[in-house]
This record gives sequence, C-alpha cells and structure tokens, in this order.
Amino acid sequence: MSEKTPVNWAAIEEKPEFRALLARKKAFIVPAFFFFMIYYLALPVLVGYFPEVMKTRVWGEVNIAYVFAFSQFIMAWVMAWLYVRVAAKWDKMAADVIRDEA
Repeated sequence: MSEKTPVNWAAIEEKPEFRALLARKKAFIVPAFFFFMIYYLALPVLVGYFPEVMKTRVWGEVNIAYVFAFSQFIMAWVMAWLYVRVAAKWDKMAADVIRDEA
C-alpha cells in the first residue's frame, strides 16, 4: 500500500478479522500482564511475610530470595521472547486486514 492511498479505518474497525485480531491480542496480553505482576510482586511479599523461608540457603550464601530475584530476570526475558513471537503473528494478521481493505 502506498503512502498516498487513504485507509478507511472505520471500515477496518468493523471487519470481523480486525475484531478477531483484537481478541487474540487481549487473550495474550491480559493473562501475561497478570502473571508478570503477580510474579514480580511475589518477591517483596514473600520476603515481607515469610522472611525465614526466603533466608533458606540453597547454595553457599545464596538463599531462596536471591534465586527468586534472579528468576525474575529470566522470566522477563522469556516473556519478552514470547511476546515477540506472538506479536509477529499479530503483525501478519494486521497486514492482511489492511491489505484487504485497500
């Protein structure tokens, strides 16, 4: 599609394919957000309410709190990797919806 071709965004919004795209995005983003927030906030909650458990050593001076904190970095990278993979599919769907309208 060229830069000069106007896109009828109102017509695109009414298409079932566009609504399916929004539903797919919501189906991934909402659960991913809640999982991320619960996982992220679990560390301070666990350290605050269960400090003795979190002080349990697992390897030398490394305790459960450190392991959990490190796992948050890994989880963030995994979430980013998953998002990039899923977003690529959304981009293809969006391109199909816009191309069909042009």
